[in-house]
Amino acid sequence: MSPVEAGPLNDSVFDVRDVHYAYDSGGEALTGVSLSVRRSEQVAILGANGSGKSTLLKMLDGLYFPSTGSVHAFARPLTERALQDEAFNFAFRKRVGLVFQDSDVQLFSPSVWDEVAFAPLQMGLGRAEISERVDGALQALRITHLKDRPPHRLSAGEKKRVALASVLSLDPEVWLLDEPTAGLDPRSQAWLVRFLQEQARAGRTVVTATHDLDLVPLISSRAYILGENHELVAQGPAVEALSDHALLVACNLLGQDGHVHLPAPR
Repeated sequence: MSPVEAGPLNDSVFDVRDVHYAYDSGGEALTGVSLSVRRSEQVAILGANGSGKSTLLKMLDGLYFPSTGSVHAFARPLTERALQDEAFNFAFRKRVGLVFQDSDVQLFSPSVWDEVAFAPLQMGLGRAEISERVDGALQALRITHLKDRPPHRLSAGEKKRVALASVLSLDPEVWLLDEPTAGLDPRSQAWLVRFLQEQARAGRTVVTATHDLDLVPLISSRAYILGENHELVAQGPAVEALSDHALLVACNLLGQDGHVHLPAPR
């Protein structure tokens, strides 16, 4: 049994305790953040741009590590040293998949088929199983017709589907998504919501970092809210978080008039 699978039998997926994270430049991204995620739970991490939610999501994926505090995954410490252990790293990466906000950051292979096959190849699967997983993911995401296309030549919505398919080919227990609706047209956004709801019905754990308030009640039952001071300012049922107008205004997720603040164009 691999190290990441050998913990006590409970429903813990992530436990984050009093985490601080500072950039090399000295700026703080997270200040004293604690949260927990349970198996088969759908959680939203809410915050304005720059609040630290993307940093927190990458910490859950073992890409960043706290300056102080602790992160546990599946009741095991998730540390840089732990991930240097090949068995632990392999088991963790098999169970947890991250979809980046910018699909161009995630896509690098010469064709869509190669992109979706990359993760199964790293798992050392046989050619037949890799082909089965890739074809299944392409069909599920309805992008089989794109399999020979270079990812960089696709639309934003198509790129997002390829990024999702590249994670789906791993069949992860846990989905981490960073601003998944960013750059998508309304039809693609509606499709993405249905996809995430299907993952939830299949018992997957879904953690979504977003400032899209309309998305939250559709894909999550619980919310954590980060303030602009990079601290966790509230947590609880998603519907309650969305009904706290004063809190959302204070966190720069809503304007005083009740309208959503749009991020500045890049």
